[in-house]
Amino acid sequence: MIAITLPDGSKREFEAPVTVADVAASIGAGLAKAALAGRVDGKLVDTSFLIEKDASLAIITAKDAEALELIRHSTAHLMAQAVKQLYPEAQVTIGPAIDSGFYYDFSYKRPFTPEDLEAIESRMHEIVKQDLKVERSEMKREDAVEFFRGMGEAYKAELVEAIPEGEVISLYRQGDFIDLCRGPHVPSTGKLKVFKLMKVAGAYWRGDSNNEMLQRIYGTAFASKEDLAAYLHMLEEAEKRDHRRLGRELDLFHLQDEAPGLIFWHAKGWAIWQVVEQYMRKIYRDNGYEEVKAPQLLDRSLWERSGHWAKYRENMFTTESENRYYALKPMNCPGHIQIFNSQLRSYRDLPLRIGEFGQCHRNEPSGSLHGLMRVRGFTQDDGHIFCTEDQILKECENYTRLVQQVYADFGFKEIAYKVATRPEMRIGEDDAWDKAEHALMKSFDDLGIEYEILEGEGAFYGPKIEYHLKDCLGRSWQCGTIQVDFQMPARLGAEYVAEDNTRKVPVMLHRAMLGSLERWIGMLIEEFAGAFPLWLAPVQVAVCSITDAQVDAVKDVAKKLHEAGIRVHSDLRGEKINYKIRELSLQKIPYILVIGEKEKQNGTVSVRARGGRDLGVMKFEDFLAMAQAEVASRALEVHQEA
Repeated sequence: MIAITLPDGSKREFEAPVTVADVAASIGAGLAKAALAGRVDGKLVDTSFLIEKDASLAIITAKDAEALELIRHSTAHLMAQAVKQLYPEAQVTIGPAIDSGFYYDFSYKRPFTPEDLEAIESRMHEIVKQDLKVERSEMKREDAVEFFRGMGEAYKAELVEAIPEGEVISLYRQGDFIDLCRGPHVPSTGKLKVFKLMKVAGAYWRGDSNNEMLQRIYGTAFASKEDLAAYLHMLEEAEKRDHRRLGRELDLFHLQDEAPGLIFWHAKGWAIWQVVEQYMRKIYRDNGYEEVKAPQLLDRSLWERSGHWAKYRENMFTTESENRYYALKPMNCPGHIQIFNSQLRSYRDLPLRIGEFGQCHRNEPSGSLHGLMRVRGFTQDDGHIFCTEDQILKECENYTRLVQQVYADFGFKEIAYKVATRPEMRIGEDDAWDKAEHALMKSFDDLGIEYEILEGEGAFYGPKIEYHLKDCLGRSWQCGTIQVDFQMPARLGAEYVAEDNTRKVPVMLHRAMLGSLERWIGMLIEEFAGAFPLWLAPVQVAVCSITDAQVDAVKDVAKKLHEAGIRVHSDLRGEKINYKIRELSLQKIPYILVIGEKEKQNGTVSVRARGGRDLGVMKFEDFLAMAQAEVASRALEVHQEA
């Protein structure tokens, strides 16, 4: 007898080996129809998997979290089958599930067109209607190589050859299509009904720019039509909020080929930058940081001592002069250690907190560059805390509290906390890593914060905490971080005089709250869809005249607003007032003040808030007080009432 234990603790016994599908059928016809896969003793398997001994089993249906990746990967195979039917000369390569759906890379003689995607999607629906059984088989490595070469699938053959000796080679067949895959898959194509092909992009074979450029078809798939509709709506919203488009429309910044991965900030975009930077500068001052400035170009010898030259060289921009080699800094930390080392420190000086709005450069691959979100030149609100081991915990706890405050001021309250542990490539002894990882985790434990452990994702010099923010579209962004470093201070000769008059190496805490200011501003543009709250808006108030007779009054009001610290634009054009208001509204300015003859005589302004809301006529002084209060409180919405 074979005993199968189900998730509710109940058991079913069978006289002979049974498949996952058999067990589902024994429970009920509805479950048998809904079953997509099984989890046997913790391992995800096909419904055709044969259970030959006592085991625990969970039947996976579309309602389970694991189902989504299963559906998406199976839909990638469905798409590949459709492509092969329509374009037999196309070669298939790899097709995984990804966070947003799936993709498959193809080698084909011509570019796929939007019309091709429509045809492929239509053929996919036809294959779904056929409800083809998906069958798993195994093959010897050398036989699989010959099998795919015989089919003309050179890429598949190469993939098989790269599989280590002794590993099981599994294939999945559905109708006339067979593919190399570890699985599992849904039991038949009829289970795949909710999908959409999205776009075509280029991708190098195996991610190597020296290899052939393949065509990558992206798609998405869901368990229900409602989920797909919600996702497509989210994409529409994301398009509306795309910071690159809004950057152009609102005259904030631009990019161009002569400076790849570098930003040309326009006056309005730089105004936002200045607000953010000055806000963070006050955070520095109020929390015991001394602001410093270190050079951008440092000698190779320093990077060798820090460990960057050996571990990070490929990401660094280098130059030479007078037979000396230099590197643009990818990080601020070695420079800050030089500032620490500039004088002998005492334990009484610790913790020493220094911060810098330090511009860094990293040689990111050109294909990964993305507007403000992924750049080669960026500025960090970067700080370093030099402290003793006994001070680590308190500094980490205080820092987390401060991060929560800062993010809330910008409207972000949903934070995911993660601890990234030691990577394979690292410097330092394991006992130091043990201490560092323990300190970070304990700081969260003491604050009662739940966190996720990211195994092997720490920096090469130490583990780190990552603070991830969720935006209005549900996307997650890694922004703030704090990293414990027992290594670099010692490598660069940092010491302090301890209480017992001995020399000791300080612990260095690397920390940034916003991370890259470029990415942060990109996030803000998309979070607010360019409609910034008053305190962040590049132009906070626009003042318009109805006729030329009010020009002097507009200039006077604009001058008073400017002197009060309000960023103001005067519109003195000889256009009709409705035209002016419409154009200024497209710039998403929080407040538009209109001055006609009546307002000029009475010292008042007619106030329109963003969104077309008429707040009526106010005394100028009352409006100014309202605006100043709104800025001071960092309100996230413009005033709602007159």
